[in-house]
Amino acid sequence: MLELGEATPPTGDLVIDGTDASFAQDVIEASQTVPVIVDFWAQWCGPCKTLGPALEAAVTKAGGRVKMVKIDVDAHQAYAAQLQVQSIPTVYAFYQGRPVDAFQGALPPSEIEAFVKKVADLAGDPAAEGLEAAIEAAEQMLDEGAAADAAETFAAILQEEPANAPAYAGLVRAYLALDDVDQAEAILNGAPAEISTDPALESAHAQIMLAREAANAGPVAELQAAVEAEPDNHQARFDLATALHANGQAEEAVDMLLELFRRDRDWNDGAAKTQLFTIFDAHEAKDPIVLNGRRKLSSMIFA
Repeated sequence: MLELGEATPPTGDLVIDGTDASFAQDVIEASQTVPVIVDFWAQWCGPCKTLGPALEAAVTKAGGRVKMVKIDVDAHQAYAAQLQVQSIPTVYAFYQGRPVDAFQGALPPSEIEAFVKKVADLAGDPAAEGLEAAIEAAEQMLDEGAAADAAETFAAILQEEPANAPAYAGLVRAYLALDDVDQAEAILNGAPAEISTDPALESAHAQIMLAREAANAGPVAELQAAVEAEPDNHQARFDLATALHANGQAEEAVDMLLELFRRDRDWNDGAAKTQLFTIFDAHEAKDPIVLNGRRKLSSMIFA
C-alpha cells in the first residue's frame, strides 16, 4: 500500500506533562509544525478531572495532528501568569509559536472534540496533502511518458481514497496512454456514483470517445489531400479533424472543425459542433486551444 502520510505517533508522545522549564520546547518550538493544546489544571480542581481526560481522548483520536501539554499551575506558575490564567481549567491552543485560541471551564465532549478538530485543522490534513502530492507525482510520470508507473501510483491512491476523482481520471488517462482503451473505459465505468459527474471524469470520458474515433481515423496526409481536392467534402474534413487530434494536433483539429461548422453548421445533425465540445471537454478548461476555440465558435453561432 502506498505510504501517503506520516506514521501515527505513539500516544505517549501526544500528551505529556509540561513544566515552566520545558514550556519553550514542548509548546513554543513544537507548535511550529504541529498545533499544541495546553491544559492548565490543578489536583484540587474538580472540573479539571473531567476536562483533562476528555481532552486527552480527543487529542489521541486526532492521530498526531495535534499534541497536548498538561501544566499543573500549583507547581508551575510562570507561564500561567504570563497568559493571565485567572481560573482553571483554562485551555490554550498554540500554533507556530503563538496562542491562537483558548477557553475556560469544562465543556461537553462534543464541544471538546470540535475545539480539538479546529485546532488540528490549522496545520492542514497531512493525509490529504500526501494524496495531493502523490497525484502530482503521478501526473508528472504521465507527462514524462511513464504511463505504467503513473497507473500504478494512481491505483495506489485509489486504495487510500476510493472516491478520489482526480486519481480515477488519471488512471483512465494512464491506460489511454498505454493504448488500452477497453481497460480505460472499464475503469471509468467502475467509478463510484458520487464522482461520476465530476469534471475530471467527464473529461476522461471525452478522451475515451476521441480515442475510439482515432482508432478508425485515416492517414492525415491522405485526408488532407482529399479535403484540398474537394473542399466541400464534409466527411473528409470531419475525418481529417479526428486524425489531426489523434496525431496530437489539437489546435489544427479545432480549426478544421470550425471551418466545417462555418461551411455547414447543420451537417450530420451538427456533428462539427458536437465534436468541438467533445474536444473542449477532453482538454483543461484553461487551455488556450479551448479558450480560443470556444470564443471563435461563439462568434460564429451568434453572428
